[in-house]
This record gives sequence, structure tokens and C-alpha cells, in this order.
Amino acid sequence: MVAKRRDQIRMNDDELWKFIDEQKSVQVATINKNGTPHVMPLWFAVDDGTIILETFTKSQKIKNLERDPRITVLFEDGRSYEKLRGASIQATVELVKDEERVHQLHMKVLLRNTPELGKDVLEKASRAMAAKKTAILIRPEKIISWDHGKLGGVY
Repeated sequence: MVAKRRDQIRMNDDELWKFIDEQKSVQVATINKNGTPHVMPLWFAVDDGTIILETFTKSQKIKNLERDPRITVLFEDGRSYEKLRGASIQATVELVKDEERVHQLHMKVLLRNTPELGKDVLEKASRAMAAKKTAILIRPEKIISWDHGKLGGVY
């Protein structure tokens, strides 16, 4: 029996988290009040399988998640069909507003994405912003992944 294409291109857990670690940002989709999707890119960090995002509390993303905590995030890369890779992750988020915890989570995102600025500079910046930020914790509930490179150029 021939394996389904979906099964052929699915990433295993190790491949998935390695792929995610290689990405700089993630597309974040929340649901607007009128039911339309709101999609924006954000930097992220990962801590033991939990995807960490942070953004300003007054942002549309947070307003949407306060109303409806469902989220889908998309990691993707590749410019030609045989190199397309991605992962779509669905979850119900946990919003973190405690200033100290927001700071700790914000630091994980900053250190991952701007380590060249140094921990002292990032610490100061994070402390100055933490009161205006909300952290978003995503514990994946459903993951759909693909790596067309596994097809060996055969479509």
C-alpha cells in the first residue's frame, strides 16, 4: 500500500521543534470581533514545548484573545514547492499579565531574538515595558506539519 502524501511529508517531533527553532518569527492568527482573522507576525521563544509570545496589552491581538482565547500560529519557509516546510499550530492560550512573570517571559523572547544587545540592556528594556505588555503562552493542541523536501523532488 502506498503511503498517503500527508503522512510522507509530516515532520516527526524532533524535526518539528528543530524547524521551529530555525525560524525568526511566527504568523499569529486571532479572531476579530466581527469574526474575521487578524494575522500579524511576532517574535517568539519556546520553553519545554510551550511557545511564548509577548505584545502590548492594548494590541488588537490581546483584545481578540481576551474575547476568544483560540489561536493559530504558522511557521513556514521555502520559496519553491520542493522546499516548502511549515507547521500550523492550534491552541487555547494562557494570557499572562503579572508584571514580573511578563518580564521573565519577555526576556526569553528578547534573548532568543536579540542576544547581541546583551542581557543587561535587554533586562533594562524589558523592565521598562513589562507593565504595558501581556505574555501569551501557547501549549499546542493540534499540530499540522509538512516538509516537501521529504518527497525527494517527486510530486
